Amino acid sequence: MQAFVMEELGEVGFLEKDKPEMGPADAIIRPTKGLVCTSDVHTVHGAVGERENLTLGHEVVGVIESVGETVEDFEPGDRVAVGAITPDWGSTAAQDGHPSQSNQALGGWKYANVKDGTFAEYVHVNDADANLAHIPESVSDEEAVYVTDMMSTGFMGAENADIPIGGTVAIFAQGPVGLMATKGAVLQGAGRIIAVETVPNRQELAREYGADEIVDFEDGDPVEQIMGLTDDEGVDAAIEALGRSETFEQCVKVTKPGGTISNCGYHGEGEYVNIPREEWGVGMAEKDIKTGLCPGGRLRLQRLLRLLEADRVDPTKMTTHEFPLEEIDEAFHLMETKEDDIIKPLIDFDN
Repeated sequence: MQAFVMEELGEVGFLEKDKPEMGPADAIIRPTKGLVCTSDVHTVHGAVGERENLTLGHEVVGVIESVGETVEDFEPGDRVAVGAITPDWGSTAAQDGHPSQSNQALGGWKYANVKDGTFAEYVHVNDADANLAHIPESVSDEEAVYVTDMMSTGFMGAENADIPIGGTVAIFAQGPVGLMATKGAVLQGAGRIIAVETVPNRQELAREYGADEIVDFEDGDPVEQIMGLTDDEGVDAAIEALGRSETFEQCVKVTKPGGTISNCGYHGEGEYVNIPREEWGVGMAEKDIKTGLCPGGRLRLQRLLRLLEADRVDPTKMTTHEFPLEEIDEAFHLMETKEDDIIKPLIDFDN
């Protein structure tokens, strides 16, 4: 089969690989739609260390090709969504309530990290009964692929923020995760949503997904702007959806005492993420900092698919480009440069 791989640090290309083998609890799927993520770019540039000929990708839906002998709830021909995070559900971390970590930091993140990813003609899924979900008939593959990561991660950002009903929240960056955090804040009952973004098409989408106000950081210090909008009180919660120390610090600065900073950004560069001492109340301002990795698992996928089935959210507004698998290198380049107003490129495996 053909696979799009990280050949080495900074280099990508196509490589012919053997079709993956499966164990008794696993499944093999044939992808139909996928998405390219900025985290793939981080990986290629060394965020998780050196890799050689590792298949990239972690956002995919498809059709089951085959299942292992102990798989009970799925069979060949089923349309399924595959979580970007595929935990080992028998791990002590899962039993302790942290399945995405699977006994080590980020341990549930397997695709394009510790095993071949999803940009290939066939994809292996571990623990299929727990890591797959049936796609409802009324939900398209293009919609469903967003539940695998962008919706799950962005909504997690809003869930972890503990936004009071009617409360205020500032969301830093309106890329795909930030946009879904904005929509998640609406679903969580936020009364005032402030989105920080400078790119015009992302500002527009932020408004469509529920942002009440846009803070453009090119118009001045976003902290000063947010404090001005809140009469110097700050917000009940701030969500970091970019993955930079600077924006994380700004989240701490705009959050009022007793509030919550929720981090769902991928910090792929730098040795440290800094906390501003004074605005942190020299460590005693009762500001909670919560982090999370995209929640995986069948139950999570089912709940998100239910939102699509009920027309509560339309993630396809973020799809700005579409490419066949053989042109995925162009999609990857655009996600690296952010040219052509790209937000999210859809990969069509059947084209």
